[in-house]
Amino acid sequence: MSAQVDEACVLTEGPWTHRSVGANGSRFHVVEAGTGPLVLLLHGFPEFWWTWRDVLTRIADAGFRAVAIDLRGYGASDKPPRGYDGYTMAADVTGLIRALGERSAMIVGAGAGGMIGWAAAAFHPKMVSRLVVLGAAHPLRLRAALFADPRGQLSASASLLRFQVPRYEHVLTKDDAALVGELIRQWSSPRWAETREYAEFVARCREAMQIPQAAFCALEAYRWVFRSALRLQGYRFVKLMQSPLITPTLQMHGALDTAVLPRTAQGSGRYVIAPYEWRLIPDAGHFLHQEAPDIITGEILRWLKT
Repeated sequence: MSAQVDEACVLTEGPWTHRSVGANGSRFHVVEAGTGPLVLLLHGFPEFWWTWRDVLTRIADAGFRAVAIDLRGYGASDKPPRGYDGYTMAADVTGLIRALGERSAMIVGAGAGGMIGWAAAAFHPKMVSRLVVLGAAHPLRLRAALFADPRGQLSASASLLRFQVPRYEHVLTKDDAALVGELIRQWSSPRWAETREYAEFVARCREAMQIPQAAFCALEAYRWVFRSALRLQGYRFVKLMQSPLITPTLQMHGALDTAVLPRTAQGSGRYVIAPYEWRLIPDAGHFLHQEAPDIITGEILRWLKT
């Protein structure tokens, strides 16, 4: 890292409001626009709230209260050394719903944020009225694919295996977080990788990952997945996630996603007994809301209004 990066780098001005909200024992940076029913936007790795900038304003203009958050450990939110397990991060979401003065919310999650969305809907079904998942398989579907599809999903998850190496966060942030840019390139569609929007997105994510402790916190969530696999905590998580979801769920996935393969994600519907729809988006990779914002926003609004 060539120079110290401050949390101020994520406080981008725009037609929204920045503030801090206390929930589940931590302080979260939230970005809010609009009034109406609450829609929580959960980013993935290696992003932060800014990835939702276009979707945020469009949802707000459609009559919703859109709130994009920096997940625990990211951006301008608190970065405690612990709490990156599936239980705590799902409780972060429901705690934020209460802290924002609501009893329930509609959740839109991308990547790792989608995984948290699955867990929040499973553990706290009365607090999640609608769920939209982008580029994320149901946790149990992903777990099964890692064992059953070694040449496919296990190979695609090679980066997650490298994240288990102690102090790998120093590799992630080396040379101004060059590896972050490389991972985004690998997971994106070739068409989008040639655009100006892609270059800006990569630059922003690389900068935000260099905020002190952000890289460590981001990797801890992935490390918990593997650390808990053979422990009681992981066994309990699997048992709880086996309960069928009663939340109406829309799942969208990029046909060119190389981080979570489409065939892995497609089997997630078996865990939902509420209304469920699957949409495969052609010519798009892992970052759907960035690569096809018009299509994704339209589908999100259709689902939220149904």
